[in-house]
Amino acid sequence: MTSSTAATQLGFEPFEGTSPVELRTNWTEGDVQTVIYAAYRQVFGNEHLMQSERLTSAESLLRRGNITVRDFVRALAQSELYRKKFFYSTPQVRLIELNYKHLLGRAPYDESEIAYHVDLYTEKGYEAEIDSYIDSLEYQENFGESVVPYYRGFATQRGQKSVGFSRMFQLYRGYANSDRAQGKNKSAGLISDLARNVASPVQTATFGRGLTGTAGGDRGQLYRVRVTQSGSGRTPQVRRSVKDYLVPYDQLSSTLQRLNQRGSRVVNISLA
Repeated sequence: MTSSTAATQLGFEPFEGTSPVELRTNWTEGDVQTVIYAAYRQVFGNEHLMQSERLTSAESLLRRGNITVRDFVRALAQSELYRKKFFYSTPQVRLIELNYKHLLGRAPYDESEIAYHVDLYTEKGYEAEIDSYIDSLEYQENFGESVVPYYRGFATQRGQKSVGFSRMFQLYRGYANSDRAQGKNKSAGLISDLARNVASPVQTATFGRGLTGTAGGDRGQLYRVRVTQSGSGRTPQVRRSVKDYLVPYDQLSSTLQRLNQRGSRVVNISLA
């Protein structure tokens, strides 16, 4: 996680401290409306939808409890509307990038993930391509049956590669921006970086300014990495400690990976 100042510059401040949207038991009509809105926003990449475009049959099934939130997300991504907006007129690699963003809340990590989905679509078609994200262990572990997918690339998580942070900013261009408004439906945003296996530069959504330390950086500069670590003692009560690390730029990526493996949560990265 970057500092609050960087979060503002990079345009993801609205996601800071925001809880995932979940349809819990004994929900109200207001709860299900919130879930439906969040699902449309996430799956359609913040695209404004007309009332006539909404999938009223799937919404009704969700309200009656006949399908789960995961089923509703699947219905949106499998719909003719999603195909019109992101499939028919979009290059295949760009579609895969957006599927990762919309359905798993992150960017592809490397070229092998793109290659896997290209082969899957070629062999089994569109529906299998969509199902592969929603039926994956990664989806189940992060969202389960009742949580709407959300952007996970802005925070470090166990099992998530640190390169995903910079990759995400090639697909995310601000809270108010939509994926179809980016003008990139004709080309993939990550194909060059993935092919060269290099980290993507992080730039602000509006001014194109890079975040210090993400696209070259000052290799003599120290960074303060603040993490929280949960640990249980002899009692059932869970203790949470906060610790700071001073890390040179050239060791920043490896340090983040090591902290993730330990189960630490990075809450802030700033210049020391």
